[in-house]
Amino acid sequence: MWSRIADTIAQEFSDVPDIEQVTRILVRLLLAALLGGALGWEREHSGQAAGLRTHMLVSMGAALFVLAPGLAGMDIADLSRVIQGVVAGIGFLCAGAIVKAHSPHTVHGLTTAAGIWLTAAIGMTAGLGRETMAVLATVLALIVLGLLPRIVEPRRD
Repeated sequence: MWSRIADTIAQEFSDVPDIEQVTRILVRLLLAALLGGALGWEREHSGQAAGLRTHMLVSMGAALFVLAPGLAGMDIADLSRVIQGVVAGIGFLCAGAIVKAHSPHTVHGLTTAAGIWLTAAIGMTAGLGRETMAVLATVLALIVLGLLPRIVEPRRD
């Protein structure tokens, strides 16, 4: 009986056939976490509610949603439906970050929502093995979030 239990447990963990696959999974998930963390750190440093942990989890979750079916052999047409689902689901999360204030023209959280949405896209990109693209998108996002507010003066009415 113990032998059968041990064999069953071994079979359950046999979805990763070799060290190359383990390395690939680790690199993609760690990269997603680091890139999401970079964006989250910037948002947290700016005093925004969605910070380091939120962005890291969104990025890693998005990476995992495309990584697991991709490594399981899902074809690109089916994987595109997974991506569509992640994008729609993140849209719901982002909608919760947007708040319309009592003033008729005041809306808060749009940048936070856009940042979470982009973080999911970066996570999916890392999960798909497009590491360079994910890094470049993160650098550009950090420029938009960190540098542009210093260049563009807020309009004063």
